[in-house]
Amino acid sequence: MVGCDRRYQRKVMRGDDMRSSLPSPPPNRWRNLGDLIDRGGDLSRPALIDLSTAPPRVLTHAEADRLINGVARFLTDRGLKRGDRVAILSSNRAEVLLSYFGIMRAGFIAVPMNVKLPRDMIDYVVTDSGALFAFTDRANRPLVQGAVTFLDFDDDGPSGFHAAITPCDFATVPMAEGEIAQMLYTSGSTGRPKGVPLSHSGQLWSLDMRTSDGTRREDQRYLIAQPLFHMNGLFSAKTAFATNASIVLMPAFDVRPYVDAIATYDVTALSSVPTMFARIVKDADYVASRDMTSLKRIMMGSAPTTATLFSSVAALFPQATLVLTFGATETGPAIFGPHPDGRPTPPVSLGTPVPGTQVRLVDGPDADEGVLWVRNPAIMPGYHRKPELTAAVLKDGWYVTGDILRRDAEGFYYFVGRADDMFVCGGENIYPVEVERLLERHPGVQQAAVVPLPDAERGQMPVAFLVPKPGARLSAAEVKTFTLENGPAYQHPRRIALVSELPWAGTNKIDRAALKAEALRRESEQRWAS
Repeated sequence: MVGCDRRYQRKVMRGDDMRSSLPSPPPNRWRNLGDLIDRGGDLSRPALIDLSTAPPRVLTHAEADRLINGVARFLTDRGLKRGDRVAILSSNRAEVLLSYFGIMRAGFIAVPMNVKLPRDMIDYVVTDSGALFAFTDRANRPLVQGAVTFLDFDDDGPSGFHAAITPCDFATVPMAEGEIAQMLYTSGSTGRPKGVPLSHSGQLWSLDMRTSDGTRREDQRYLIAQPLFHMNGLFSAKTAFATNASIVLMPAFDVRPYVDAIATYDVTALSSVPTMFARIVKDADYVASRDMTSLKRIMMGSAPTTATLFSSVAALFPQATLVLTFGATETGPAIFGPHPDGRPTPPVSLGTPVPGTQVRLVDGPDADEGVLWVRNPAIMPGYHRKPELTAAVLKDGWYVTGDILRRDAEGFYYFVGRADDMFVCGGENIYPVEVERLLERHPGVQQAAVVPLPDAERGQMPVAFLVPKPGARLSAAEVKTFTLENGPAYQHPRRIALVSELPWAGTNKIDRAALKAEALRRESEQRWAS
């Protein structure tokens, strides 16, 4: 039992969780991240149900496999060399995944790009990545036109995607350990986006961790509406392909179409960003009007989850198991999982380290809280062309996440906040997530976001943007009284804004930069709730 084991207690005293030594990626059934299909399975089952078209386009695993081969053959025939980079700029659709897997299957590096970034940032990413070719849709074609040669998904002519890509056979290129499969770019919310190269072997190790528990998955239907330039959506897609499951693919997230898709297509599992479910629970009556009984597993990750949101989602989907996932672009998602002794994971806990992952909690008040350091086979080798930034986050093979976590007596881990989100108010450290969790305990608050506002006396002070629950009548005085009565005085928000919804960044997370700018505007205009 981990919580009582003397060896575990000694590890906790060092601030490390070394339950398992760090192995090399184990041999598994895949040798290339672009070739995840199990050809011994039933390939007549749907691989992709693409809701970007009317009527939806359905591709079986056999059809998808041969079209992925077609992408690989097309790129190879163009004379690209092993390790060359190929960009993808498009909203969600079947062709994005066909291109993504085909690029890697042929031994090239896939670079899915965030098409929601400003134009100058996209120009930077295209140049920085060194992409030699691009796949794009019509809407995003101007972003690459004149920069690199491209193939347009929406071009129905003889030079378009569907004329150039034909089903065929192709011998998958076996990749050596450490060879790069994909390069994802961080959002750039705190500066220019950083290229994160990720290896075939590391990502295959993560997939093996997620899919080797013996669970039958070929009958699963995953719903993906989060953008396919982000790790969350991409890893869900890889999990589905690796297990011959089905993907219901939406071009973008919108509450009612998303709920409709669950009911219409008997979705069994989904992975999402918590902000998506924060909007879904606001429309609980509509959810209740649809048949959700097919949904058995909900995974939320890529952003913090409050206890209030967790309980609201659990109540709205009582037939589904709710799991919090944790990871970063630089690490992949296979860090935490179920307790090794089978103990149930507490609500809002991330779980315990998976086999093959080492974690440390560093620079905290004690051995059970601090900045999370991670080491496992999926860690990136370093940022693309940024040695100084790499040196700041990679320490002897450990990745410094910048996330503050705490560990309980049984070895379960919990998210506290981002080290770079922390700010000081009158000498006290404030983590916005902690204040948000407190605010969402108020019966009239649906969702909360807290950001710092410059203050001459205290340096910075917390201000809160609140989405009220339907029918709730909130006042700033009431909210402040609640926080003062239920938390430390220094945490209470000095300003309150009541809003209908919180702004999103391109990755479906809360756009904190936009909220900071809005806080400055409201302060200059004295436009806060009273």
